[in-house]
Amino acid sequence: MAKTEVRAYCSPTCVLLAFNWEDGTRHPDFLGFAIERDPGYGKDGKPQFLFNKIDFVPITSASKPKGSDKAPIQKFNWWDGGLKTADRGKKFTYTVTPVLGTGATDLKLQKSAAGSIRITIPPVQDHGIATYFNRAVVSSQSFTALKKSGAKLEKQMDWLANGLDASVKDVLADADGFACAIYHLTDRRWVLPAFKQFKGNASIVYFDRSNADPRRADHASQGGLHFLGANPRFTTHKRTKIAALMHDKFIVPTKGGNERGVLMGSTNFTPEAFTVQANLLHIFASPQLAHAYSARHALLVPDPDTKNTAKHSGWTKITDVPDSKVRLIFCPEPTGQRVFLDTVVDAVKHAKSSVLFCMFTATDPALLPAILAAGDSGKLIYGMINSIPDPDARPAKPKKGKAKGPTSAHQVAVTLYNRSRNERDTLSYDYFDPATAPAGFLPEFRTINVSQYSGGKGPPVAVHIHHKFIVIDGDTPDPTIYTGSANFSSNSENRNDENVLEIKGNTRLAQVYVAEFMRIYNHYRARALWAQDHPHPKGKVTARKTAGPKHDPIILKKTRDAWAKRAYTSGTAAFRARTRLL
Repeated sequence: MAKTEVRAYCSPTCVLLAFNWEDGTRHPDFLGFAIERDPGYGKDGKPQFLFNKIDFVPITSASKPKGSDKAPIQKFNWWDGGLKTADRGKKFTYTVTPVLGTGATDLKLQKSAAGSIRITIPPVQDHGIATYFNRAVVSSQSFTALKKSGAKLEKQMDWLANGLDASVKDVLADADGFACAIYHLTDRRWVLPAFKQFKGNASIVYFDRSNADPRRADHASQGGLHFLGANPRFTTHKRTKIAALMHDKFIVPTKGGNERGVLMGSTNFTPEAFTVQANLLHIFASPQLAHAYSARHALLVPDPDTKNTAKHSGWTKITDVPDSKVRLIFCPEPTGQRVFLDTVVDAVKHAKSSVLFCMFTATDPALLPAILAAGDSGKLIYGMINSIPDPDARPAKPKKGKAKGPTSAHQVAVTLYNRSRNERDTLSYDYFDPATAPAGFLPEFRTINVSQYSGGKGPPVAVHIHHKFIVIDGDTPDPTIYTGSANFSSNSENRNDENVLEIKGNTRLAQVYVAEFMRIYNHYRARALWAQDHPHPKGKVTARKTAGPKHDPIILKKTRDAWAKRAYTSGTAAFRARTRLL
């Protein structure tokens, strides 16, 4: 009997396990996998099976998750999110065992076919790169249970932030100065208090469009600066002359006049960005990167216009990041120039195995077709985009004149939407709403209101997927990562202040991205597929088009082909994912 292949992708906060049992083709009664962790979750450290919420019978609100030896995992990847801060640096062994049988009372673990892997949970700071991903899964059973338990808003925010909140405090530790460029500086829970407690000098470039276009005034950071109060050690500089947005989010700490590193990523310095929006930040202990970002800050201080800023665009090679080939580019680029996007498109076209992308928006007309073409050619593609429009929707008809056709951004989104419905490789997010939540599942929260920590009074933010990254060949020894502040669009490239890193060859960092991406992707994918099969009639948000979740529960299947047929059908994306352990 063939052994189960097991691969692990490790991050500081979760372990993604991918597994494959080739002998599954020989067993129509193959019902999934039992996954055991050693040490387990208890204080005694005894081995323990990972849990499965669903069962062979419909669950109820009183149902308890079962160990996967009793309720097998009917997927070819699963993740362990039950890691504690103290687990970082510790070793764990995961054993994945195929299960044969006919149902709950007939389960036979095939121990002779079990496969094991021993891993070490990486620290947040690993080989000169600190990595922080938040959970941002307000639409989850765990978060819903936390909220329903009466947990205070602060505890809810801490759960969602998942350690991302520590990044600003970490980057400022032992520094006696810092320089930063920040799109929105509003967070009064973590960021602004850290700034307020800082005893050194600081220079803050912030976005404010009120002088350039009063009709589109953006005063988001003004309240944050008012919260900081007068501080003779701090200088502030408005960014007004950029064509669109000063969209940077970076901090460069200094000590004794020397740059020590840089904090950068997708996260705006708002309470929403740290909690309900999916985001990440890195701290690079790289003097070269720090110097480049510090120089960029200095360039922005006098508020140059877009034309003058664009003169300084272009890839800069960074050589002091261990085990990595790194390049940095700042936008905007000159009008019509697309060095950044063409580089990414070319890298996608040369992908050997896979392309993973997670974006707030991606409207470049060349990029997404290149990703889809990679999928057509046999590569694995997985994608998350914040929101995908209805393909039948059209722009509203103006009061005068003819209606305009769909924009290029809309057309790209429609193309992606159609592919997601046919191949289901790429999906917009969704959640279990009160009307269509599956039987036994709690109705989930789409978002929560954290505006009391931004000084605002408005409704909860609607953006959930705020990441801006692409990982190419993250399942190979030669990965490429694009990450930073820029959405993959012409506005980001030619009209905004942005920063993007290209990181090649860093397999440890690529594993973190793969693990964190697949956690949120699998979470939202299950909900998006459920929503596609259980839609609301138009205009009736409380009615159901189908028989409803009470008559259509999520339950474990009792034959192999009921859950794994495509995974064992050559030529399908599911077959490629299984055999490539992704």
